[in-house]
Amino acid sequence: MKFRFAKMRGLGNDFVVLDAVNQDVQFSSGKIRWIADRKLGVGCDQVLVIRPAIDADVDFNYQIYNSNGEEVEQCGNGARCIGRFLALNGLTKKTSINIKTISGVYQIYLREDDMVTVNMGAPIFEPEKIPFSASVQASSYEIDVDGEPIKIGAVSMGNPHAVLQVNDINNAPVDILGPKLEKHSMFPNKANIGFMQVLNPRHIALRVFERHVGETSACGTGACAAVAVGQAQGLLDKTVTVDLPGGSLQIECENNAAPVLMTGPAQFSFEGSFNL
Repeated sequence: MKFRFAKMRGLGNDFVVLDAVNQDVQFSSGKIRWIADRKLGVGCDQVLVIRPAIDADVDFNYQIYNSNGEEVEQCGNGARCIGRFLALNGLTKKTSINIKTISGVYQIYLREDDMVTVNMGAPIFEPEKIPFSASVQASSYEIDVDGEPIKIGAVSMGNPHAVLQVNDINNAPVDILGPKLEKHSMFPNKANIGFMQVLNPRHIALRVFERHVGETSACGTGACAAVAVGQAQGLLDKTVTVDLPGGSLQIECENNAAPVLMTGPAQFSFEGSFNL
């Protein structure tokens, strides 16, 4: 059977987007891995599947699959690309779109400057909801890694994140600490790991070691998590520019109980079809 797809990108993250509104898309994890394979399939960081809405207050449901075939809760860069795809393909005429993933409902706002804003919801700091194995909520925690104490902030932006501050983003121990913290026993569902350098209260540099994937060019939820943790620790203002290896995002959050708004680009690369 032939399936049509679009290739989208957001700050260096690339996605295969599948319209399951107008075609029957029911893929096993093995087929997702084939689609994402850069030698055998189309190639992408994640596969995004748009489906008809199930609930009355939602415009579309969508699923997010990592390249290993596992469904994940949220992807900020992917959400922006979903919004742009829906508009480009005439699936909606709205400029404010409600989409639902396995982690909840999110609002996408299409802007006239071709940028896309996503309401990512309020950050979640309660340890049991992240989930994170701590008995008391705090803005920072010390956890043991190979006998050394590492100071982190822990938060969920629909998926679990740890954020640690570094002095030099270019020499941050992403490859060493990233996989160790991702699989740390205090994160029962594993975690995305952000390495944040505070340049000033309105500007940070960030690298993210993503859960199940490794370091990526950009991570939208990681940018939101870093700003949320930085604000909780008294380091950052309400509006922050986040520089990632793939480009920059604008993150706004009035306070730690308010929704986080993420603004950035979402670009169409090409479209095509494949046979399965």
